[in-house]
Formats: sequence, C-alpha cells, structure tokens
Amino acid sequence: MVAIIDYDAGNIKSVEKAVAAFGKDVTVTRDADTILSAEHVILPGVGSFGDAMEKLHSYELVDVIKKVVEKKIPFLGICLGLQLLFESSEECEGIEGLGILPGKIVRIPAGEDLKIPHIGWNSLSYPNRGRLFEGVPENSYVYFVHSYYLQAEDEKIVTAVTEYGVTIHASVEKDNVFACQFHPEKSSDVGMKILKNFLDISGEGSAADREDS
Repeated sequence: MVAIIDYDAGNIKSVEKAVAAFGKDVTVTRDADTILSAEHVILPGVGSFGDAMEKLHSYELVDVIKKVVEKKIPFLGICLGLQLLFESSEECEGIEGLGILPGKIVRIPAGEDLKIPHIGWNSLSYPNRGRLFEGVPENSYVYFVHSYYLQAEDEKIVTAVTEYGVTIHASVEKDNVFACQFHPEKSSDVGMKILKNFLDISGEGSAADREDS
C-alpha cells in the first residue's frame, strides 16, 4: 500500500492518480498507523513553507514522518514536500522545517530573462545518479513550478540538478529518503518512469517487521 500524506497542501489528486496507474493500492491519509504500515509514503505539496509546517504540526504529522524515515520506509517528497525535509526556508524566516536533511531553501534570484515563479520544463543532469533516475536519460525534461529552490548542505545527496539562472538542486536521495523539486506526476513518460522507480524500491524488512521495530 502507498500512503499519500494529506495535510491540506494541494496537488494530492494528480499524485494519487499517477500512482494508481501502476495498479497500486493508494490511500490518502493523515492517520499515523496507516502511514507507518505503508510500503511507500509520499509527501506532495504546493504552497507556503510556513503554512505547510503549521499544518504538519497541527495534524501531528511531524513525528510520524520522522518515524517513517527511522523505519526505512521508502519516502518521496514532491515540490514543497522536498523543501519541508530541510532545515529552513527564506520564504518564512524563523520557521523550522522537518530537518531530516541538512540544507536550506532560498528564493530564485530575479533576472532580466527569468520569470519568477519558475514554471515550465527544464532538463536534468546527474551529478550523482540516484535510483529514481535508473533508465531515465540525462537531459530528460521534467516540469517545475516553484519560486524557491534547495541548496543542500551535503552535495553528495544531490542526484539531479537543473539550471534556471542558478544551479537548482532538483532531486536528492539519502538512504530511504527521496525528493524532487519538480513534479514527476506532471512530467509525462519521464515522470512516470521516475515514480515507477520509486515504487520499485523496497524498504528494509516487511511491514510486520517494521511494526515490531
């Protein structure tokens, strides 16, 4: 079962539909037991970093997400879901992120030929090709919608980058934690391959084993 975390942050239906296309049992939920018993967990999201963290706290999901990581359940953050995994964002100074990965979220600098937010298709290159991109050729195009981007503290976890005035850390991987700044569910066949790669990743042990841990 794939659990999509529901914290009123939008973009859930398109992710649910994309995952269901692989024949997976998908549950949109904020129930802790359901999330922790899932084979895969996805944190989608669009909107404000501060509002999202407030909702994660109000729904008591912060500790649940950290337990997902501890239990080695494959976890995927998408767009805002990537940003929330890090420590802070310039969008909402003073608001702490989940802090699961080291790094900060900063605003894309304005440029004469650059529109903010960044909306559209950009190609990826792989400084450290991760498991999400197996079978996905370098320079494949994916779809972005964002005004802020990741500066990861540890560049070894950065598996894909794109250029939009600056080098954007577009995807990361560390152990069972994966995240994409772009929207795989809106990125045509390339995005579906990335999602399939995620869904093909196994966690450590069975769900029953994780419940006992």
